[in-house]
Amino acid sequence: MAKSVVVYTAEWCPWCHKVTDFLKENNVKFEAKDVDQDDNAKECMEKSGQGGIPVTLIDGQTVVGFDVAKLKALLNLK
Repeated sequence: MAKSVVVYTAEWCPWCHKVTDFLKENNVKFEAKDVDQDDNAKECMEKSGQGGIPVTLIDGQTVVGFDVAKLKALLNLK
């Protein structure tokens, strides 16, 4: 079954691009929420307790920044 993946991002954020590129390269479907364009996306700060982006939620698990090892583990990638 596919995992629920949401990435809180912004156009100006280079690490956000790294996360979304990584997901695309690994054929992972995800929803991107731009914190600058969508006021509701600011909920990521509350959910993660973080003040920065990217924040990736994978089936409710939080990954802050571009943490390849954690992304791979939560997505069951090699």
